[in-house]
Amino acid sequence: MTYHPKSDFIAVMMERGFLADCTDYQGLDEALLQGCQPAYIGFDATAESLHVGSLIQIMMLRWLQKTGHKPITLMGGGTTKVGDPSFRADERPLLGPEQIDANIAGIRKVFAAYIDYDSDAGNAARMLNNAEWLDDLNYLDFLRDIGRHFSVNRMLSFESVKSRLDREQSLSFLEFNYMILQAYDFLELNRRYGCILQMGGSDQWGNIVNGIDLTRRVLDHEIYGLTSPLLTTSDGKKMGKSQSGAVWLNGDMLSPYEFWQFWRNTTDADVGRFLKLYTELPVEECNRLGALEGSEVNAAKVILANEVTALLHGREAAAAAEATARGVFVDAKTARLNIKTYPAQVSALPTLTLTEEEVSAGISVVQLFVRSGLAKSGKEAKRLIAENGARMDDAPLTDAGLMIDAGALTSPIKLSAGKKRHALVQLG
Repeated sequence: MTYHPKSDFIAVMMERGFLADCTDYQGLDEALLQGCQPAYIGFDATAESLHVGSLIQIMMLRWLQKTGHKPITLMGGGTTKVGDPSFRADERPLLGPEQIDANIAGIRKVFAAYIDYDSDAGNAARMLNNAEWLDDLNYLDFLRDIGRHFSVNRMLSFESVKSRLDREQSLSFLEFNYMILQAYDFLELNRRYGCILQMGGSDQWGNIVNGIDLTRRVLDHEIYGLTSPLLTTSDGKKMGKSQSGAVWLNGDMLSPYEFWQFWRNTTDADVGRFLKLYTELPVEECNRLGALEGSEVNAAKVILANEVTALLHGREAAAAAEATARGVFVDAKTARLNIKTYPAQVSALPTLTLTEEEVSAGISVVQLFVRSGLAKSGKEAKRLIAENGARMDDAPLTDAGLMIDAGALTSPIKLSAGKKRHALVQLG
């Protein structure tokens, strides 16, 4: 990672579109200019990977470190046992300690791609787990020492709670305590590690303000909060979702090729904004690329996909994904996948591996489309074939009754649904 310690973190946040609100712009700016400062974002361990919806916060931590400060990635080993009610219609399912630990292990892989935990520049990142101080809290002591600083009237006024109550949807006492625990996290991080800043999405504003108020009351320390906008795409869709589900950041849950394709399919109106948020290209270049129109904007989308994929999975994976999308890994003479000549490109595709037992009596091509994730049902796969949207090894597939046996799988088969979605089928 290249460091720019003379850069202004607040200026970067504003210039690139990360900043929604801040509790004290001037005070925070002056504190950051005094030298290396710790700041944190919390991530609850509700799944084995974060998805694209969390990437804006991860990039904020990356820029924090690049401008000379110390990021803290706080894993919610404790708070995940409660569940954040912010802007949810129902209570999160409760997870056990083993599942939470497994989820944290999966999420840890993502952070390592963006943040340097071994920096010798004096600002190495820390990964902490709030179970360290939450698991052993004495309930009565906590109520007496911490709970007395919270006003229920004020907590009910926060939008994340108010919106739930306005819709007459149940809010459990367990969930109601979440904001107190998150506030206590900020207090403990300030007390233990000198952390002066909590960042998060704008839906976390109330929780962040609670932590600032609690720390001032208990420790009389000046600390700050900064939020990013909650992003939706220009067509109103929630960031982090695709037609096939969540866009996971862990490569074993979503292949680099599928991740690349998600960014390549960005709508024209979002290209410039996403380049500034999710890449490190200069702002002037992001604006130039974002202003392209017509067929030229497709080149900007490829740059966006390459840059974002390279940050997470590496340059080689990004290049392989682009080559896969362009189809250059297909042998010109045989029209079959050349796994020896283009191993990286071939491996970039989502892959369905079959056993010899599964194909001993043949397996229908319709079933392969379903099992590879290119169709949600056999009915959808048959419709895709009937409408000439299905291809096998880049040749039109017209027979929905086609059976595939082991002899057809002496080399991998590429299935395609439309021009942009592909999968590999091979014999294990």
